Amino acid sequence: VLLFGLPKHKDENGSSAWDSNGVVQQGIRALRAIAPELYIITDVCMCEYTSHGHCGVLDACTTVNNDKTLELLCKVSLSHVRAGADMVAPSDMMDGRVLAIRHALDSEGFTHIPIMAYSAKYASAFYGPFRDAAGSAPSFGDRRSYQMDIHNRKEALKEIDSDVEEGADIVMVKPAMSYLDIIWQASQRTNLPLAAYSVSGEYAMIKFAALAGAIDEEKVVLESLGAIKRAGADLIFSYFALDLAEKKILR
Repeated sequence: VLLFGLPKHKDENGSSAWDSNGVVQQGIRALRAIAPELYIITDVCMCEYTSHGHCGVLDACTTVNNDKTLELLCKVSLSHVRAGADMVAPSDMMDGRVLAIRHALDSEGFTHIPIMAYSAKYASAFYGPFRDAAGSAPSFGDRRSYQMDIHNRKEALKEIDSDVEEGADIVMVKPAMSYLDIIWQASQRTNLPLAAYSVSGEYAMIKFAALAGAIDEEKVVLESLGAIKRAGADLIFSYFALDLAEKKILR
């Protein structure tokens, strides 16, 4: 499982994100008690916790401060691992965050904890349903200053190279379906495990089309996830995971 948090309290710095009794930290402990064998990955970002909805600390209430944000991401990562997380997954797209988190974890003796980096995360319109559910849409502007330009292929590959160099254990492309070309090129570029995130907008489109009777949901799900796998993904994060497991139709 990959955990995201929706806190009761949000502020400018997103302080609930590293609260030892925060929602994700409580969730980790609860899951660990119920299913000790479950592998728990946690999303590390600030957008769900900040009152302004951006992924980091703001300067003069307008610009995300990359380096100040790194300090907070380290605090969040450590709090998750202390609560029992098996892996952390920074999704913020701040420069240098993989290296900063690696140093923070190692300094506390968590050298065995892997990092899954959201390496090529695009400023996509497909995140809409998730942002509505988490209340994490930016209150002003957008995230194009730190997420990837949807038209840009070469920079995505440079971002992947950078995260590999900084010590990532897994790299990710997000979203998946509209970026199969990036998944393929990433798979040819690194020997690290490659993850792809089939996001909420992709899930919603299939669900609504199925509800309208326009498609066969089960077949389309298998075809779409099969395309992501065929493009080169080793791991797929999908909101259809539970449906597939319950129906036992995994191929």
